[in-house]
Amino acid sequence: MNQHAKLRIGHSACPHDCPSTCALEVELLDDKRIGRVHGAKANSYTAGVICAKVARYADRVHHPDRLLKPLVRAGAKGEGAWKEASWEAALDLVAEKLIAAEERHGSQTVWPYFYAGTMGLVQRDGIDRLRHAKKYSGFFGSICTNLAWTGWMVGAGALRGPDPREMAKSDCVVIWGTNAVVTQVNVMTHAIKARKERGAKIVVIDVYENATMKQADLGLVLKPGTDGALACAVMHVLFKEGMADRVYLEKYTDDPRGLEEHLKERTPEWAASITGLDVAEIETFARLVGTTRRTYFRLGYGFARQRNGAVNMHAASCIAAVTGSWQYEGGGAFHSNSGIFKLNQDVLEGTAMRDPSVRHLDHSRIGPVLTGAADALYGGPPVTALLIQNTNPVNVAPEQRLVRQGFLRDDLFSCVHEQFMTDTAKLADVVLPATMFLEHDDVYKGGGNQHIMLGPKLIDPPEGPRTNHFVIEELGKRLGVADRPGFGLTEREHIDIILGKRGLGSFDSLKEQKWVDLQPDFETAHFINGFGHPDGKFRFRADWTGQAAPNRPPKSMGLFGPVERLPELPDHVDLIEVADEAHPFRLTTSPARNFLNSTFAETPVSKAKEGRPELLLHPDDAAALGLADGARVEVGNQRGEVVLHAKLFDGIKRGVVIAEGIWPNSAHERGEGINVLTGADAPAPYGGAALHDNKVWLRKAEELGAQSNSRKSA
Repeated sequence: MNQHAKLRIGHSACPHDCPSTCALEVELLDDKRIGRVHGAKANSYTAGVICAKVARYADRVHHPDRLLKPLVRAGAKGEGAWKEASWEAALDLVAEKLIAAEERHGSQTVWPYFYAGTMGLVQRDGIDRLRHAKKYSGFFGSICTNLAWTGWMVGAGALRGPDPREMAKSDCVVIWGTNAVVTQVNVMTHAIKARKERGAKIVVIDVYENATMKQADLGLVLKPGTDGALACAVMHVLFKEGMADRVYLEKYTDDPRGLEEHLKERTPEWAASITGLDVAEIETFARLVGTTRRTYFRLGYGFARQRNGAVNMHAASCIAAVTGSWQYEGGGAFHSNSGIFKLNQDVLEGTAMRDPSVRHLDHSRIGPVLTGAADALYGGPPVTALLIQNTNPVNVAPEQRLVRQGFLRDDLFSCVHEQFMTDTAKLADVVLPATMFLEHDDVYKGGGNQHIMLGPKLIDPPEGPRTNHFVIEELGKRLGVADRPGFGLTEREHIDIILGKRGLGSFDSLKEQKWVDLQPDFETAHFINGFGHPDGKFRFRADWTGQAAPNRPPKSMGLFGPVERLPELPDHVDLIEVADEAHPFRLTTSPARNFLNSTFAETPVSKAKEGRPELLLHPDDAAALGLADGARVEVGNQRGEVVLHAKLFDGIKRGVVIAEGIWPNSAHERGEGINVLTGADAPAPYGGAALHDNKVWLRKAEELGAQSNSRKSA
């Protein structure tokens, strides 16, 4: 019997913002301490494999720097002077400040702000119950999925696809727009199984030679924002060389003849000039997918990080329709299964109390919102009070200087409920200590697979931290809405309601089962009975303004960005920040292996493995700038500038630079992070955050002693 088998094991689900949502087995050392975390072998998607950072989760749970006491600011904002308070006093103060703000400016001056620090439904989404009960400003959560989901939906019409476990039954797996080794390791589990058991080829398409591409049989490194050009050239070859499945096209798609005619000018030569790929690379890829029926296109969230991402996602998803690979087990295209779960969270979120006249604010645009931009406030009052859970906007949101400027306003009150003293917590007026996922009850759904999983409380938290649910309930009492629908229930009662409405039993039954598999049958998942549009056809002709989407903004917000430039048929369109004479480089801020957004940047092993904030730079570009490996390099654009250390890397196109990971702002020389350089403008048609779409200039950094302190206070 091995050591793992002797230990007491608790079953849970990873709470982090990753499509894998891994089923976990946690070593329980006692009622308060954990050992290693393992993937559940019995879960057919997790298949016993999890990422190293989650395996080391004891480093987070038992970290000496965890927040353990409520703190109230005792000096100037950001100064770092705090005094401890009791939970009663801290919550009383928060309620008092929210009431005072409402009395001055009306209820919409308060903005409950949250996101995906936990993907647990109860602890994440319960904040909306307080929002609706109090008529606080609405929250349009746009930063992650919008561009990718929108692009997928205009083609397929439903947010689902072939069982992700079918990758193991493929003859070719195309991993496009996701560094799966780093961000969703289970994709590799099933792709590599196909290689070992079937001799399948693995193709990886990305903007640099990353950890996933190093495992590929064919790796295509293209320029950021040019995926649509590649997809069009591939389809050009498929039609020209007789590899299009014309029988499938006639039955299942809207206008195959129109698409073929449109693509006649989208040759591999045309695409090569845009993407930076060779004609031979494009043709090799096209012939591989055109002659391999069981080709599985795994399309990732990289598509959601460019301003033309919706167009690029749609174009990439069209390839599977041209080849007809949807018809085969192990074939088709997949982005997310988020549309299959259909969980009713009305009681949890208090949706019956929602007032449609209350404005929504775009969460990606928190910088413009907090600095009073008229187009960001939608005609309502300034935001003078923030309640923040599960997110770290001063670090992760675009246009960081505006975000910081907003948080430093004297007339803004902010309460941050957190596990560590993040960049956002440092600028708060009240900081409340939060539990971690093993210390509370919750339920999870896996967008990258098909499981609903329970995450029951497995250990007691340290003295001090409280759950998100506790904070919302206690504020509800102090704000006079505790008698409203949905309040007064425990986490387990909310889980019982959510599961019960879907016919999935209860907290107790799911605890026994551990997870429920909701994968649709083959015909539904592969759209054999028709795609999600009323006519059942896959649409090559995109209806960008009329298409329903899972995260379409409310009508009151309208459409975003240059909608008039979105092409009806798949194409390349320069809705990106195109490099120019003043900004000759394109910057992407790709994920780091040992961080997850801003999470894990506090743990010692993750920090040590990542080293320091660096800029991947082609050696020829470095030579032209006179930069040696390890040199300090200043990167800037119209939004600001930051200093990183150059890391020479030839797995990248010239004119492209990569900054991996969201380091804490304090990890950078000037106390400002990489999101100083990213833009908060909302892309067409339904918004999002184009975090990997930045034109920048580079130069040797000034000597340390010559830096101006004025940048820090900007």
